[in-house]
Amino acid sequence: MAFDPVEEIKRFHGAINALDFDTIENCFAEDATYVSNGVGSLSGRADIMVAFRKYFDDYPDQTAIDTLVEKVSPNAGRAVWSVRATHSKTGKPLVREGEETITFNEDGRVTHVEVTDYQAF
Repeated sequence: MAFDPVEEIKRFHGAINALDFDTIENCFAEDATYVSNGVGSLSGRADIMVAFRKYFDDYPDQTAIDTLVEKVSPNAGRAVWSVRATHSKTGKPLVREGEETITFNEDGRVTHVEVTDYQAF
């Protein structure tokens, strides 16, 4: 069966929504990069996972919905999403809408994530 970046993004986002950190970690290549104005530029699976864990310590009730997931190349896809969450310590709500382009290697692991928020958060 041919690689389908849309299905891989859905699987990746499903693991994030389930807070399945083992699966999330396994989705990333060792040398993956992650760029977001929320966390800055991260390099390497270990640093990415530290940031993911910290984020979900702060926002454990996050709900994320993809409104579009599309293939942009044989090894990349784009997801348009919205996020709602509440900060665990301050109670402040977080509302984000944006998109991300996710690139995969030949093994189906995430090599790069580029997040674009549609507004400041």
